[in-house]
Amino acid sequence: MDWTSLFQTILPYLPAQYAGDLVSILTFLIAAAALATRFWKPPAAGSKLVLLYKAVSALAQCKGWNTNAYQPGTKALMIPAEASRTIAAAKLGLDPASTHPKAGAPPKPAA
Repeated sequence: MDWTSLFQTILPYLPAQYAGDLVSILTFLIAAAALATRFWKPPAAGSKLVLLYKAVSALAQCKGWNTNAYQPGTKALMIPAEASRTIAAAKLGLDPASTHPKAGAPPKPAA
């Protein structure tokens, strides 16, 4: 169940005033989380703030191409657009398939 069908199920049972307030609050929280991830430097991999950082970035809908370049415990693979990602990944000892932005997970070491 996605969030739109959940809203369509719940909102008819709420009075219009509360439904509008709920949508406004959720919109504000998502926008605030997006703003926070824009300026918040990711914590170190072992930090207690990693879980909070991941929750805020999930609320900000940072996934896929919208994922932050820097994640706790990983480094971004910043290369020119015309460069080969496969060659750059091989130089770093990474699996080329896991370095694609749509991989959905941090890059993995080459097997």
